[in-house]
Amino acid sequence: MTRTADRLREAITRIDAPDVVLAVSRNGERTMVCGGRADRPDDVRLGLRYELGSLTKTFTGLLLAELTEHGVVTLNDPVTRYVSPRAEQAHHTGITLHHLVTHTSGLPRLPPELLPSAVLFPRRNPYTAYGTAQLLKAFTRTRARRKPGTAWRYSNFGAALLGQVLARATGTPYLDLLRARVLEPLGLKASTAKPEETPGDAVGHDRDGTTQVRVTSMGAFAPAASVRTTPGDLLTYLEAHLRPGSGTLGAALRHASTPQLRHGRGLRETHTLTWFQHPATQGPVLFHPGATFGQQAFAALHPASGTALVALATQHFRTCHLVPVAYDLLHELADDTDRQLA
Repeated sequence: MTRTADRLREAITRIDAPDVVLAVSRNGERTMVCGGRADRPDDVRLGLRYELGSLTKTFTGLLLAELTEHGVVTLNDPVTRYVSPRAEQAHHTGITLHHLVTHTSGLPRLPPELLPSAVLFPRRNPYTAYGTAQLLKAFTRTRARRKPGTAWRYSNFGAALLGQVLARATGTPYLDLLRARVLEPLGLKASTAKPEETPGDAVGHDRDGTTQVRVTSMGAFAPAASVRTTPGDLLTYLEAHLRPGSGTLGAALRHASTPQLRHGRGLRETHTLTWFQHPATQGPVLFHPGATFGQQAFAALHPASGTALVALATQHFRTCHLVPVAYDLLHELADDTDRQLA
């Protein structure tokens, strides 16, 4: 797939980071290109586990879809069914699992006690010591900003709460639940959501491009931003969405990609159970970006052409340009209506 490789090589020159990986799967045929400022062999870069940040939310959404398909929970279950009775207050009773996964719960982006740290020290990790008990207590004390289901507002708080609710519903810690229900069935052997750093993890970098940022431990916010994976495993994850089949996760994968609501000015934005959806040639593209304090990630699908795209970088700063470059590349691939890339 020479033409695809050439496109990836050109795109990678516009991304500024110590390590960059762009990978495409087109009807099952893979092309991977590496680059970056660091002096590192391509095979090393391809073998590293990169932090996905908020892209983790698609894994938690798929976990929810899998549990609903097996009748463990339903999308309309109220959150208060699974948390402390203290949460049985008027401003909480209307929030459902569907509201949490689609960012329509009305909850703020972060619990109020974490907001000052996030604003004053945006490069400092406030999540490591923030446990599940604190998260659930914050839910009991935080009033929804909007009536559930009436407005779309991106919420890390809601995504974290969703994962912990699923853990309570099954009696299984979130990390074990994700591994057993999603990672292992999809064969994602190199993927993990463990809080501790392990051999093979990519090292991120601060805005200066040289200060190292080690693995980001997310505490109770693991369901919102904790997955680390290799480029190959992430492509496998996306390929499963393109060809869900009839296996263990087939119905859940189809459910996760089904549009749930429209929002934004003129209702131009579409949200599936886990993905953002935008119009493109021959059919919509599904995508989700993610970032931690030292890394960025982007994953996308164009089902009509059987295309999956992965973009990873070991630096998080606006001058890195990973997300806009990857998004434009996705649409370029989607515009290849003749699909003749070889």
